Amino acid sequence: MKNDKLIPGLVLVLIGAAILLSNYGYLHFHWYNVFRLWPIFLIIGGVNLVFAHNRSPWATIVKITVVVVGLGLLFFGNFGNRYNFWPGNHFGYYHNDNNDNNDDSMDDGDNNDDNSDSSNVTTAVNGAFNEPYTAGIKVARLNISGGGTAYYLSDTTNQLFNAAVKNNNGRYEFTHSKDDDSVYVLDFHMKDHNGFQFGSHNNEARIRLNPNPEWEINVEAGATALNFDLSKFNVSKFKINGGAASFDVKLGAPLTLTDVEISTGVSSVNISIPQGAACSIETDSGLSDNHFTGFNKTSDNNYETPGFNAATHKMHIHISGGLSDFKVNRY
Repeated sequence: MKNDKLIPGLVLVLIGAAILLSNYGYLHFHWYNVFRLWPIFLIIGGVNLVFAHNRSPWATIVKITVVVVGLGLLFFGNFGNRYNFWPGNHFGYYHNDNNDNNDDSMDDGDNNDDNSDSSNVTTAVNGAFNEPYTAGIKVARLNISGGGTAYYLSDTTNQLFNAAVKNNNGRYEFTHSKDDDSVYVLDFHMKDHNGFQFGSHNNEARIRLNPNPEWEINVEAGATALNFDLSKFNVSKFKINGGAASFDVKLGAPLTLTDVEISTGVSSVNISIPQGAACSIETDSGLSDNHFTGFNKTSDNNYETPGFNAATHKMHIHISGGLSDFKVNRY
C-alpha cells in the first residue's frame, strides 16, 4: 500500500478542518498550546520516518494513531496558563478568571494593567446583565473578549451597561471594578470552552450603553461577528484585536481626540465615520486590501481627510493586519 504521503496529508487535513471549524465558531481550542506542545510535530515526523518503509497495516495504524492523539492534545488539551516555546523559557498567559478557586492575584479581571481589588462578578437575570448608572461615573471602560459569538451594540439605556445574551451553555461572564484613575471598568467575557460546541452560531450578545460617560471600548475576539453603532456615544478610545472575523463599526463625531486601533488577522473590517469628521489613517496592513473613501494620501501608509490639520476635534485610526479587507467610509 502506497502510504508515504498519508501522514503529511492527514496532518494538513486535520489542521485545516480544525481552523475552519474554529473560524465558524463550531470548535474552540487553546491556540497557546502550540507554544507548549510544538514537540508533537517532532514526534509525528519521527514516527513517520521510523515506519517509512513499513507498509504493513499495523504500522499504518500506529502512524495514524500518533497523528490523531497528538493533534487532539494540541487542539483540546487544557494545561493551565503557563506556556513555553523552549525548555526553561516560560511565560505566563493570564485570562479573566473571576468565578473559580484559582489564585489569580495577577488578574483583576478587566484586561488592563491596573491591580484594582474592587472587582465584582454580576450574574445574568432573565438572560441579561445589568450595571446601574450613577451621575458620578464620568469615564467608563468596556472590555469585551471571547469568540464564537456575535456582538451587537446600537441602543442606549438608562443603566450604565445592559447585555441581553443568547447562548446554549451559560458561557458569558460580567464583572465590574474601578481602577486607580477612577475609571469605571466593565468586563464582558465569554469563558473558554474546550472541545466541540455545535450550534455556537446561536450565541449572541446585544449590548446597550449609557450615552453620558466618555467611553473606552476594547474588543478581543477570534471567530466573531461584530456590529457596533457607536454614533450615539462619546468614544475616546476604541480598540479591536481580532482574528478571522467580521467587524462593522459606525463611529460618531470625534472628541478632542478619538483614537481607534484595529488589529486583525484574516478579517473583514468596515468603519464608518461622519462626513464632517477630521480623520487620519495610519496603516500597517501587509497584503490587505484597503479602501478609504474621501481621504487624501499624504505619505506612504498615511491618509487624511481635507482640512485635518486645522480641525479642533480629530479622529486617528491605526490599522494593522494580514490578509484582511479594510474599508473606511464617510456617512
